Formats: sequence, structure tokens, C-alpha cells
Amino acid sequence: MITTRGRYAIRVMLDLAEHRTGNYIPLKDIAERQGISKKYLEIIVKDMVSGGLLTGASGKGGGYKLLREPEEYAIGEIIELMEGPLASVSCLTDPNNKCPRKDNCETLPLWKEYDKLSHDFFYSKNLKDLIRTEKEG
Repeated sequence: MITTRGRYAIRVMLDLAEHRTGNYIPLKDIAERQGISKKYLEIIVKDMVSGGLLTGASGKGGGYKLLREPEEYAIGEIIELMEGPLASVSCLTDPNNKCPRKDNCETLPLWKEYDKLSHDFFYSKNLKDLIRTEKEG
């Protein structure tokens, strides 16, 4: 399940993409537009800065902005930074899969296929795909 943390991170990134001018955007403006607590967003954006998705500046004229172009941010990248691996079952979170049942697990192929579908879906979408055009409203 993708929590509010992951969903709000996408909304922050999308807001920054839609309102980018090259200047830093104050977090209070993002919080107001998105209807999200500024305090909660402070926690989220801190991790996004340390994870290399955003840059931030404090003081007058400070705020946050994207480090890359919107089309260079896969939605899967944002979700995994905020939520951890997209794996549906715990045995697939470990790349070495040390589960003692892995060689006899009849359901493992099902989970692998599902994980590949969700991974490919979220990594095939980027921020630019989500930006609304003026016509769409």
C-alpha cells in the first residue's frame, strides 16, 4: 500500500513541476495549494532533498525546486524513495532472496510477475505525464 507519505511526495513534486519558474517555491505555497499540513510536508521534503529529488534554500526567497526536468523523474523513483521497495511480498525485497522456501514456493512466480507489472507501470510514468494542460483544467 502506498501511504500518504508517498502520495504527498508525488503531489509536492507535481506542484513544483507545474509552478516552476527557476525560482525556489516556498513550502507554505505548496501546502496551501495542495491542502496539506506544512508541518507534515517539512518532514517529507527533508527526505526528498536528502534523497536527491529536490534542492532547498532557506531564508528570503527560499523554498524548494526540482533538480531535473519533470520528464526525468519516474513516479516509481519517488515512491521507492518515500516508501521503500515496491515489492509485494517480503521475500522479494531481498535481492538474494534467502527465503528457505524459494525453490519450492509455488506462488513466487505470481508475486514476481505482479511486482514486475507494478514496477514497470510506475517507472513508465513521469512527472510530465501528470502535469495538467490548460485545456484539461
